[in-house]
Amino acid sequence: REHFVYGCTDPGNECPGCVANGISEKVANEIYDEMSSFASYAFNKSHAACYAYVAFQTAYLKCHYPSEFMAALLTSVLDNTDKVIEYSGECARLGIKVLPPDVNVSNGGFTADGSGQIRFGLNAVKNVGRNLIENVVKGRQNKPYTSLYDFCKRMHGNELNRRAVECLIKAGAFDHLGNNRHSHVEAVEGILKSIETDSRRNLDGQLDLFSVMSGEAQSGASEDNYEIKQLPEYSHKELLQQEKEVSGLYLSGHPLDAYREQSARIASHTIKDLTGEDAHVKDGEKVRIVCAVVKSRMMTTKSNSMMAFTSVEDLTGTMEVIVFPKVLDAFRDSLHENAVVVIDGRLSVREDEASKLLAESIVPIDNYDPARLDNGRPDPMKTAAKKLYIRVPSRSSREYAKVVNLLGIFDGDMPVLLYLTDTKQYLRVPRHLYASGHPLLFKELERLVGTDNIATK
Repeated sequence: REHFVYGCTDPGNECPGCVANGISEKVANEIYDEMSSFASYAFNKSHAACYAYVAFQTAYLKCHYPSEFMAALLTSVLDNTDKVIEYSGECARLGIKVLPPDVNVSNGGFTADGSGQIRFGLNAVKNVGRNLIENVVKGRQNKPYTSLYDFCKRMHGNELNRRAVECLIKAGAFDHLGNNRHSHVEAVEGILKSIETDSRRNLDGQLDLFSVMSGEAQSGASEDNYEIKQLPEYSHKELLQQEKEVSGLYLSGHPLDAYREQSARIASHTIKDLTGEDAHVKDGEKVRIVCAVVKSRMMTTKSNSMMAFTSVEDLTGTMEVIVFPKVLDAFRDSLHENAVVVIDGRLSVREDEASKLLAESIVPIDNYDPARLDNGRPDPMKTAAKKLYIRVPSRSSREYAKVVNLLGIFDGDMPVLLYLTDTKQYLRVPRHLYASGHPLLFKELERLVGTDNIATK
């Protein structure tokens, strides 16, 4: 309090204090009282210690039991699709595969299968009631489901309906029971009608004269199977789209899977970089993302022109892109569902709102020209086939160590030569330290060694 109000002259702790800054002694003490009162409940040591302990525990679990940890984490955000996408992206980064649901394996939540993989939780499939899922898990304990017909017959009367079955099929929950998804979807109505008819026929006192005469009553109303007509499977694009509709995720793949390398070279940020808890991008900053279009909502402006609010996603998350009329007129053909596009724009960051991207251009990735000019400066991506030269003071310098560490993160195919100022020699880095040419690499190199010490040719 004394230092705050009157200042301090102790070496290393010098401060002028409030009084010296023109604040009265009375007001200074009142301010200090408020700070002291706030500190007693804000983030005190006991609170910080608890957070540190939990952080240690979860870090240990993620390190030593990554699939179990990520399964629990995914289950905790089951109803938050954005978080499920984000954590699924983290699973991919860790090399953990998230498998589609399976009625004979999956539980309600996400589960680790013991082989380092995670099985999608049935409760995350849309339009499927939790009571039904509980009965599905309970029903397979004595005997696994052998077919779609067997499943529907055993679950009949447990909140089972056509919509729920179709959603489970489209999510892949019956992929291991024979027949493809198209064949299963087309068979659902017939199977449910057959089971309903059998159920009515088997009710006490419901035997009709024709059943008795034909001997059907004695031999059994129907066999425990149903002949499913074999149809060609849906296209890969249709399968992914259906998975997205019923689970919020692409389960057996992703439209961006074929563009991972291009995406790493072209994009300046991932969506998580722009919207995640650790995002440090400023309002108005120009960014470029590679993403898949989820859906667009059109709106008429006061000037009677059209604009769009487009939901997009990459392998790390989802965000909203605002497309104003002039941009929409120029790039409307690129905004169809599941299209993989490169979007340049400026970030809009507002307090208490999710960050949004104001689009300036939207180009299909297959038509994207990475060598185009960006703000009068050649795009770093066009340098991918060239050599990167970096000047550092010496091999023992701090800059050298940090540059080598950075190259290890942004690995790629671009040869790198380090120029050592003290010996005036070029040092070619080993193959595993070749660079990717990602914009973030150039940005970090500029921060570490300065723009004048970086060249590509």
